[in-house]
Amino acid sequence: MSTGHHEASWRLPESNSFAGTDVAHFQRLAQTAERGKLDSIFFADSPVLHGNVAQRPYTSLEPTVLLAAIAAVTERIGLIATASTTYNEPYNLARRFASVDHVSGGRAGWNVVTTAGDAAARNFSLAGQPAHSQRYERAAEFLDVTRKLWDSWQDDAVVADKDAGVWADSSRVHPVNHHGQHFQVEGALDVPRS
Repeated sequence: MSTGHHEASWRLPESNSFAGTDVAHFQRLAQTAERGKLDSIFFADSPVLHGNVAQRPYTSLEPTVLLAAIAAVTERIGLIATASTTYNEPYNLARRFASVDHVSGGRAGWNVVTTAGDAAARNFSLAGQPAHSQRYERAAEFLDVTRKLWDSWQDDAVVADKDAGVWADSSRVHPVNHHGQHFQVEGALDVPRS
């Protein structure tokens, strides 16, 4: 939440009119939530500029980037971001969430959505949103590929043996070699398990 849900909340004298893009604002909110013993914080996301920007701030930072900044100032709270399977690719998203998981010490979570609406589609070279069944078929395969990418590193792949000069056991890092209806992904992921 940036300046609140009421469309005029940004106009209050004590309100930070730039809260939607102020990383320190979100860090303070997360620290407050952590002190309050909340389990996690959650950032919804949509690849569309919604609303009338003349009346209120409708901007939002990319949530995995924001989670990385929040991870730096928190210790326990779970960090969950929304990401669309319709308007992302499995490799990039697997890499982003694996990176946030490393930065946060294992606290990253993903709210999986397929994203509906023609406005979002038009931001990705489509005239309209793909059909419901097509979005969910793609989502199922997307999740399958993402899991394969995360699993491309076995738990004990990183050995960090300085004496032997071996950082990772290459026999424990596996290509994905996924060939499906929507995705062709060779893998392995370039981020080890956290």
